[in-house]
Parts: sequence; C-alpha cells; structure tokens
Amino acid sequence: MKSRTIILALLIWWLTSSAVAQVSFIGNSRPVFDEVPAATTGLSHIYVLYDTQGVSMTYTASTDRTVVWYTFGEQGGGYAQERTDIVYDGRLSTLSQVEADCGYIIDEGTDRICVWVTDYSKGYLHLNGLSADNAAGDCGTATLNVAGSGEDLVYYTTGGVRHTLDRGMTLTYNTLEWNDTTQWREPVVIEENVASFKNTIVVPAPYCNTSFHLSRDRFLTFWKEGNDVWSDTYVTTAVNVHAQAVQDEREYDNEKKEQGGTTLGGSAPVHIVFTAHCTDAVVHKEWQMSRDSEFSDIELRLNQEEVDETFEDAGITYWRFIGSNADGSCEAYSDVYTVSIGVSELECPNVFSPGSTPEVNDVWKVSYKSIVDFDCWIFNRWGQQIIHLTHPSQGWDGTYHGKLVSAGVYYYVIRARGSDGHQYKLSGDINIIRYKSNPHSGGYDSGGNESTDDDTTVTDGDKKE
Repeated sequence: MKSRTIILALLIWWLTSSAVAQVSFIGNSRPVFDEVPAATTGLSHIYVLYDTQGVSMTYTASTDRTVVWYTFGEQGGGYAQERTDIVYDGRLSTLSQVEADCGYIIDEGTDRICVWVTDYSKGYLHLNGLSADNAAGDCGTATLNVAGSGEDLVYYTTGGVRHTLDRGMTLTYNTLEWNDTTQWREPVVIEENVASFKNTIVVPAPYCNTSFHLSRDRFLTFWKEGNDVWSDTYVTTAVNVHAQAVQDEREYDNEKKEQGGTTLGGSAPVHIVFTAHCTDAVVHKEWQMSRDSEFSDIELRLNQEEVDETFEDAGITYWRFIGSNADGSCEAYSDVYTVSIGVSELECPNVFSPGSTPEVNDVWKVSYKSIVDFDCWIFNRWGQQIIHLTHPSQGWDGTYHGKLVSAGVYYYVIRARGSDGHQYKLSGDINIIRYKSNPHSGGYDSGGNESTDDDTTVTDGDKKE
C-alpha cells in the first residue's frame, strides 16, 4: 500500500511538471512512429515500433541524478511497478529488451516523462480486397466488405482509460451533392477517415456510379509499405430529388394582396413553374397534385420534371415530386408545396380628378383580387365609348384621343369572372371633379366634343356662361 502511495505521488508530480522527452530506441528495423497524444491522456508520447524484437530503449538524463524507471499497464500509472533491470552508464540508462504495449514512467528527480510503446507487428494491417454490396432495398447505405485483418492498436492513459490509435485509413468515393442553386453537382469526391480495421464498412449510399478506394493506414504509409485496395464499379440504386417552385411576381397598385403567410398563391391568376432535379438512378418521375395535404387522394399525376401551371380557381392545392429507381425499390420525395388561391373581390370607385394633382387620384381603377376575366367599358353621357379596358390592372387617365376630357359624369359597364366562379355584372357612375382644362392643349367635354375651355373649374351639368 505504501509503494502504491509513492507511485501515485510520483505520477502527480510528473503531471504538474514540464519534462522534455529524451527517449530513443536501438535495434529497430524501421523508424519509430512518434505520436503526441492529447494532454489529457497524461502521456507525452506514444511510440509505435514496427516490431520490438531485439529493440532496446534508452533514456539520456539531463542531470546526474539517479534515474528510476517504472512500467504500467491497463490499470494506469497508479499501479506502476519499478524496473530493476535497467543498465546505467553515466547519464544513459538502458532497458535492453523493450516491452511492447505498456507504459513507461522515467523519473530523474526534476524531470520525468510518461510514454507508451506499441508493437505494430501485433496488429499489422493486411488489406486483401474490397467489394461493395448493393443490397436490394437498401436505399440509404452502401455496405463495403473488406478482406484482410488488423487488430486494434490499444494504449492506456495514466489514469487507466483505454484508447485505440487511429489508423488514419482513408475511404474515397464519388457522389452527387446539391449545390443550392439549380442542379446536382458533377461527381464530388468524398473522403472519410477509417480509424480501425473492420471487415464491414457502411457508408451513405452514393448517388452516382463509383469505385471505392481504401488506403493503407498512416503507419504503413510512414514506413512506405503495404497496399491500398479498390472495389469494382458500384452501380447505384439510391435516389434523391430536389424541387423548386417559382412564382411569377407582379406589382399592380390596385390589386389586393394576401396578408401574411409563406405559401404560394394569392390573387389569381397565379403562374408557377415547378421544377424537379434528380440524381442519376431516378428513372420514374412524377409531379403529384392533391387537395389533401397527406396525398391520400391524388387528383393529378404528371410524368415530367417541369410543370408550368397557371392557377385560376380559388382553393388550396398541394404539390410534390416523387422520383424512383428502375424497379421502384428506392424512391425520394420533394418538399410539399402549398398553393392557396384567394376568392375574388371587385370594387369600383366613383370619383377621380385627372389633371389636378399628379399621381394623386388621377387615374380611375377598380380595386380587385382574383379576377381572371375582365372587360370594362367607359362611356360619356351620350353613350359614346371613351375606352375599353381588358385587364383589371388597367385604368383610365381621364383622356380621350390623348386629351383630357371635361369634368362631369361618365359611366362604366363591367363584365368579369372571379377565381371562385363568381360572375360580376357591374355598372355605375364615374365623377370627374376639380378638373382644370389647359387652353394650350385643348380637351373634350363630357359629350366627347372638343373643348376650348379656359382655366375654369366645371362639373358635368354646369353651363359655361
């Protein structure tokens, strides 16, 4: 118990000091791979030897103080045992036959180090072959079968925590990635770290045909031996789709907008282009429309990647795209797009004042929403047609043949149809007020006759004296 307490004290002392490692190896057939682990392990170095047969380990002290060696295993530094087989020659101390897969604490009083020594030959990596298993019905992953062997290279921290050295093998293959614009990118290279040898490696299924490449580990790369392995061409069955819905934007100052919301649609007619982009294995392509968000009843199926649709009917519809591979075993769905078309509204003003204040009530327009057919005729009081409007966004600026008409009463007749099927048959008066004629440009009175009025404000029915 007393010995253990002393060793623990030594360990704590070492952990709170800043030692410089002065360890070397003699008789090794390959250079030593020197790994510097995380400080939390309590180890200053992990030395990976190609093998330990006939290899001695030395330590050169920085002072003339006596150097004491300890070894520890999976229980950690708290259970370290002092070595009594160390040979001393001045400041040089030597362990004639290094023991592998154990830790060493070397204490010279003011400096001490703690290292781990691993014998790579006990876990030598052999890569003999690589094949890709394209299992039917497995749409999300690809399974790789690795022929070979390679036991884990294990080490323990000073606190007795087990860790495995990362072999640093690299698995490389191609896939497709969406580039957040309008297409799947050309095959991009995926590199994944493989930390330890496994006979089976599972990766996300690539979206294009590819060959898999598994590299030798970083230790064999360091020693310039070993080999990489490649699979035959893997034929993908995995599918993915990305869809977009782009609605035409329009700005009419007299069209009412839907309040809030993030769905597509609004005031009819609404023009939307739905476009789907598919990965290589997609063979069957279909846009679906339903009035049920769960798509339990699909009303429309379109076997194409792009749908150009104009919505004129009020109501809510749901759209999605589905793509599947040749045998239908793998399929992918896009997001669901909600298209909400509002019911119709149509209101007509009865007063405006062209020629008075520019851009302030100087054009007669209806206020509307979701009007899909529209005809409006405006007449003077004698029934003469002044203008014919064919779209609800159009207005009358109070002119006839390019000249402002006189103040007075005019009449409109409207025939229109709404997105909800409502038929509008409207008629009424239009009063032009506060009109000042321009003697330099002339104009027309409410009867459609050319006027030579001066700057006198008149209203329909007034007589000029």
